[in-house]
Amino acid sequence: MTQSGPDAGLRRTLGVGDAVVIGLGSMVGAGVFAVLGPAARAAGSGLLLALGLAAVVAYCNAMSSARLAALHPESGGAYVYGRERLGEFWGYLAGWSFLVGKTASCAAMALTVGVYVWPDQAHALAVAAVVSLTAVNYGGIRKSARLTRLIVVLVLAVLASVVVVCLSAAGSGGGRSDTGLPSGAGGVFQASGLLFFAFAGYARIATLGEEVRDPARTIPRAIPLALGIALVVYAAVAVAVLSVLGPGGLGNASAPLADAVRAAGVPELVPVVRAGAAVAALGTLLALILGVSRTALAMARDRHLPGFLAAVHPRRQVPHRAEPAVGMAVAVLAATADVRAAVGFSSFGVLAYYAVANASAWTLSPAPVARIVPFVGLVGCVTLAFALPAMSVVVGAAVLGLGAAAYGVRRRWWGPRVRGPGSGTPGG
Repeated sequence: MTQSGPDAGLRRTLGVGDAVVIGLGSMVGAGVFAVLGPAARAAGSGLLLALGLAAVVAYCNAMSSARLAALHPESGGAYVYGRERLGEFWGYLAGWSFLVGKTASCAAMALTVGVYVWPDQAHALAVAAVVSLTAVNYGGIRKSARLTRLIVVLVLAVLASVVVVCLSAAGSGGGRSDTGLPSGAGGVFQASGLLFFAFAGYARIATLGEEVRDPARTIPRAIPLALGIALVVYAAVAVAVLSVLGPGGLGNASAPLADAVRAAGVPELVPVVRAGAAVAALGTLLALILGVSRTALAMARDRHLPGFLAAVHPRRQVPHRAEPAVGMAVAVLAATADVRAAVGFSSFGVLAYYAVANASAWTLSPAPVARIVPFVGLVGCVTLAFALPAMSVVVGAAVLGLGAAAYGVRRRWWGPRVRGPGSGTPGG
């Protein structure tokens, strides 16, 4: 008999392939269309170095997340890991960081759809995209995985076209020979923090831990595989675009990939690239709403969010109250927010989230060798977070402080949390 209410479990239907696709749908998305320009502006000719640094931090985060997810296969990701390994406050802080950071990411992706498809009505189209994809997610996780697979295939085809066109132009003498100047270590670190925004999607695999078949095997395989594919794609695109625009041109480009194919002498490909950017943003938004709603579900189970959000639909077996609530919050932000500010703020929140994940992984084994990866990941997250633009750091730190203060007030007035039914590892 299917359970309903707060103590219902989610249905385990995702295999390795589905989990990899959901991770890729989060990573190989609008980030590669939007973040390369600001990153090149910060790093100059150090862009590829910044990409490598972001990938190293992401790899450490992925390995820490995979080990933790295999032991704690619940929805919630680092919220659950911090709670179980470090204590209630650190789990709460990770969950809060994820919710606010990724809600900002959702708004940025929705606005990217609007800007590429209909710039004059970007906010209205962004809200429509949020409503539509929230409805898709409400229909069940398998429908979301199928749609994400289609989006990933389309986006990879567009990116492959960009790479071929740009490298062909460079090979025939139509590329840029200048390499620009590196902007120093500070610029490289700042660019890495911005590029991390495009890498962070593998968290979706961990936050869907309750809906993955055989999580002890599936999650540790799916996370590094998705990350490795994304890194290869990003490196190929970065090299190709740099070959025709150079660091200076890339840094000043408003739509880097569209400008690159135009500079390569194939302007007829520009509409295809713009359509690909919109589709990529939709894929990222789809997977982001999945992850945020599952973290909201986990926090509601522990009464850090209103308990009614912990309900699971009796037939669809999705968090049918958390998903519309998240969709509503994202729609409000998409109607009012600015994309550039959202990216920096999101990066700060997500890096804080992964700092907790790495600190949690540190506790898994006392062996020095086993602690190398979480140590590098923790130091990398803190370094990149505080290398971001000053406004992103100030606003991000203030929002995290607000969340910590809210936690303190709740503890003072209502005492320690009482974990709600179903907040442990569910069966089935």
